[in-house]
Amino acid sequence: MKKNKGKKKTLLLSLSLVMLTALLSACGSSSNNNADQSPGAGAESKSPADNGGVKELSLFIDASWYPVKEWKGPVAEKITEKTGVKLKVTVATDDKQLPLMISSGDLPDLVFTYSNIDRMSDSKLSYPWNELIEKYAPDFKIDDTRKAIHTMDDGNFYTIRNSFATQEEMDKNKYAIGSDGNPGIAVREDILKELGNPPIQSVEDFVKVLGMVKEKYPDMIPLIMDKDWIEQYFMQQFGVEALIDGWYERDGKIDYAIRQPEMLDFFKFMNSLYRNGYILGENFAYTNDQIDDQYALSGKAFAHSHTVIVADMDNIKAKNDGKPYTFKMLPSVLSKDAKIVSSGVGFAGTFITKKNKDPEASIKFLQYLASDEGKKLTMFGVEGEHWTWNDKGYPDLKYSPSDADFINNNGIKWWYLYNDGVMEGLQNYVPGTQKTEALMERKAITVYKPEIGLIQTQPDSEEKTIKTKIDEMIKNEKVKIYLAKSEEEAVANYETMIKNAEKMGLQRLVDWANGVYQKKKELFVK
Repeated sequence: MKKNKGKKKTLLLSLSLVMLTALLSACGSSSNNNADQSPGAGAESKSPADNGGVKELSLFIDASWYPVKEWKGPVAEKITEKTGVKLKVTVATDDKQLPLMISSGDLPDLVFTYSNIDRMSDSKLSYPWNELIEKYAPDFKIDDTRKAIHTMDDGNFYTIRNSFATQEEMDKNKYAIGSDGNPGIAVREDILKELGNPPIQSVEDFVKVLGMVKEKYPDMIPLIMDKDWIEQYFMQQFGVEALIDGWYERDGKIDYAIRQPEMLDFFKFMNSLYRNGYILGENFAYTNDQIDDQYALSGKAFAHSHTVIVADMDNIKAKNDGKPYTFKMLPSVLSKDAKIVSSGVGFAGTFITKKNKDPEASIKFLQYLASDEGKKLTMFGVEGEHWTWNDKGYPDLKYSPSDADFINNNGIKWWYLYNDGVMEGLQNYVPGTQKTEALMERKAITVYKPEIGLIQTQPDSEEKTIKTKIDEMIKNEKVKIYLAKSEEEAVANYETMIKNAEKMGLQRLVDWANGVYQKKKELFVK
């Protein structure tokens, strides 16, 4: 009898423990249930954080403008829960800090950079991802295109940039429409109405409206431009295929963008805007990227040139400030010559440095961020809390991706230490918003040529020296073109700029670029 009682006590205790464990498990999984259902998620199990405790790794972000500076918020917390890794973050004070750290050998566990990709892709500084994947994460699969883009001359790849997608990937994803980093112009709707709602369906139409604004509102600036988005929108309308310090391709040959025939038409147009008083001369000298916002939101400017998010962003701020007016995006295509060539190979990449105290945890951390679940968590937020999946193939966001304060406070997007252009494009698909409409228009005329983006001068090379000198000269000389007192003077200043570049070795640089291009484009042959 005593034995039976003992058995009953043991059985009851065992059942109690099982029930308690089940209860705790249910409580723990209820908050994770949505994330675990995401494509790419594995079977339910204890998280790495539960199994091995939390490891802290140091991360240096090589971008002084970066809006998120601490590892906190629901997205960061969920990533730590899933990976067992949290980050101690340092954001650069300027663009010289990382090069100094490299020189001194004082590197953290991880480095996230866009301007020092080639410099960090060095076996003396960083672990090759391919070696770490083979040793610690053999099921971490990376497609051949991304490997080809990032493989260095030593046969290794040391990072994979975020924000990249192939033409095929974008074509297959109808709702992947691109990122905020695309040019756009917004105009005041109330003023358009007062002018009789004149049509703006071409560049010529827009210029006419700027003239109407100047005549009726002489104290208003017809067009104010963000200092970093002065050129891109109009370059594309004139069919210019690259930024002013970039490369373009014609008939299989590479040349520098300033020599593209359409470039002169763009310069003459910008000069005409200045001579007609539609833009300010000092706009070309701004060092503060808030000045244009102040003009637009204080009612002192009619049109605001920035990115495709500019109308939605200005409208949020205007509403919060109690302003009585709203902004409307211009069409992304205002010319039959409009052309967009995406030569990007991604934005920034994460490096696992040779100073890293746990390379295994680091590569597995990046493997999780590269998974479908990890990419969605990073880019959209916590499933169920911030978004739900629409059966059509995009996330229904419970917030506005144009609300920078919400995005930053919740840690959405900015931990994209590994992600891709498809997910970033999906985050920007919000039906009914002006940004989405602008990006859809842009996607329709975008051609992808990542092979051009692989023409990159190497640190401390002769080509780098030549290009740096030419680009510095262009930066100074182009302002003289914009601010010329006549079109004849603008053309003469443009021709002087070309001659100066040629004296500095432009043709030698172009010959080198063509050699690189012929090799790199073979990586993309099917």
